[in-house]
Amino acid sequence: MKLGDFPKEIRNYLIPSHKGRLMYRCLGCSREFGIDKLLYVCPECGQVLLLYDLNVDQLKNVPAEIWQRIFDYRKMLNEPALKGIYRYHEFIGPVIPVKAIVYLGEGHTPMVEANALLQEQVGTRFYFKNDGQNPSASFKDRGMASALSYIQYMLQSGKVSEVLAVCASTGDTSAAAALYTSYLPAQIKSAVLLPHKKVTPQQLSQPLGSGATVFEIPGVFDDCMKVVEALSEDYHVALLNSKNAWRILGQESYSYEIAQDFEYDLAHTAVVVPIGNAGNITAVLSGFLKFYEVGIIRSLPKILGVQSEHANPVYRYYLEPDAAKRKFEPVTVKPSVAQAAMIGNPVSMPRVIHLVEHYNQLAGKQSVFIIEVTEQAIMDWEIMANRNGHIACTHGGESLAGLVAATEQGIIESNDVAVIDSTAHALKFSGFQEMYFEKRFPREFNINPDPELINAPVYMRPKDLAKVPAPGQPLSGDDFKRFVERTAQEIAIILGLKKKM
Repeated sequence: MKLGDFPKEIRNYLIPSHKGRLMYRCLGCSREFGIDKLLYVCPECGQVLLLYDLNVDQLKNVPAEIWQRIFDYRKMLNEPALKGIYRYHEFIGPVIPVKAIVYLGEGHTPMVEANALLQEQVGTRFYFKNDGQNPSASFKDRGMASALSYIQYMLQSGKVSEVLAVCASTGDTSAAAALYTSYLPAQIKSAVLLPHKKVTPQQLSQPLGSGATVFEIPGVFDDCMKVVEALSEDYHVALLNSKNAWRILGQESYSYEIAQDFEYDLAHTAVVVPIGNAGNITAVLSGFLKFYEVGIIRSLPKILGVQSEHANPVYRYYLEPDAAKRKFEPVTVKPSVAQAAMIGNPVSMPRVIHLVEHYNQLAGKQSVFIIEVTEQAIMDWEIMANRNGHIACTHGGESLAGLVAATEQGIIESNDVAVIDSTAHALKFSGFQEMYFEKRFPREFNINPDPELINAPVYMRPKDLAKVPAPGQPLSGDDFKRFVERTAQEIAIILGLKKKM
């Protein structure tokens, strides 16, 4: 629709005009810094940062009902920059001009309700939000759209010239970073660091295909992250990991979309996310808090963060019920099918601690829960989900396993509706499904495939056929007719088909 076709009372709001005043705020010493420089940690104490809009109170001057209509009408606006995560421009990047926004089709991924059979097995009503349908096939694109829009704004305003963007990754971050930087090739180049042999072939092919310089590093993600942190401290590079607060801003769009899809009524809802480097759960918490504090939503949903027992530092931290006695300790990770969550020292942990406390206070009760699941449960529930019409990755399986555990523990109540984050496309992690079906998981994964969930192709060649077709050697005449008839008969027997009368 064209701007003039919208109701007069909403028309002036559709193209963003809010003049935000964003500042980095340190979670350690509470000092604030301007955004004219690329900052990842506090220059004073080295703690991680979050971005805050000092003009946020101006957003409260717009009635909540108007905000809801703004976002709903923007769905129909024919403005590419506002079709993605920047539909919520005032809450994500109010300092970024529309002309600087990078849009590759990210955001507004579908929510698909589980079928009746799967909901009965899980024990509650729930949806999968398929973030694997983002451009690089993962949720990371939300944060990259934000980070690269900010960098483009810095380039257009002359505050930086050439940029080398770097990141450490378990796969999805590198794919997203390489894709979005390749869209701005004139002034931005990218380099990614991956743990050697700890990334699926599908994920490795993505940054290579986008033209990034790829380095494989011995060890695990945490080792790659330390190298990237050293690069960002000593050299002029743009860090694109979730340590970058602009990444968090973009990923907040996940919360806004859920609110909009539920027509801004989040009473009796729960949102389930895998934790990994803790950037995603940070963004989800922050997004819902912003909408709640402005009044766009009136209830804060339950948040369930899920970790595998093979990489569970956040779960261990919250095992201590007394907040004053809690002490965060990194863990040594074990192999996990949820590779992006195989992180023993998440960089956003200080953000999680800060936001969880604030979230629970505003909710008036405990509304954030950390759930631990087994590797066996992750794979079993991923396969179960995909057998029931979904495209869940292993992290979607991890989230579903977490929902099952939370239901059994009574955290999920009978009238709750859950949204599960399937962070990437199932095809990125198809190798783990193959290992499951072929019963060849290494012992350290602690996964024993359930025979009822195993599926494999059946080679169909009737034994009584002397001749069968082959590439370059087709059959013809009676030989081909007999091949078709006998093969169809054998398939019909296996499938239990009845012949037409």
